[in-house]
Amino acid sequence: MKPLKEAPPGDYASPANEHVSPDGSPDESADVSPVEGAGADSGEVAVADAGHWTPALSRSVMLRHDRVRGTDLLLMPERVVVLRGSAGAVLRLCDGRREVAAIVAELAELFPDESGASVATEVPQFLGRMREEGWIR
Repeated sequence: MKPLKEAPPGDYASPANEHVSPDGSPDESADVSPVEGAGADSGEVAVADAGHWTPALSRSVMLRHDRVRGTDLLLMPERVVVLRGSAGAVLRLCDGRREVAAIVAELAELFPDESGASVATEVPQFLGRMREEGWIR
């Protein structure tokens, strides 16, 4: 297993210290947080599709909280991804029973400072990116 490399605040890190911007292109200052700075096109789940999709972590992916670092991690074979911002809170709700609309509604209650429109557009985009990576199904 490759060692975990810590990313600067606001970034996410993988063993190769890969960074992907919200629009899916490589970026050194990417933020995996779904509520801050999500891209407009890449990974976006269509509104019609979002209502019927019940996201869940892929079988080989585990979500864990690292108490030492105070952050959430995605653990996979041969890989660890450090989650920043509210990404862990979003992925915790991906249990295969809640549809995207229910996840958005619950997050809007959990994060009342964010505008409802922001959560409603950025969370499906974030989930789409996670689906493209193969981390959720």
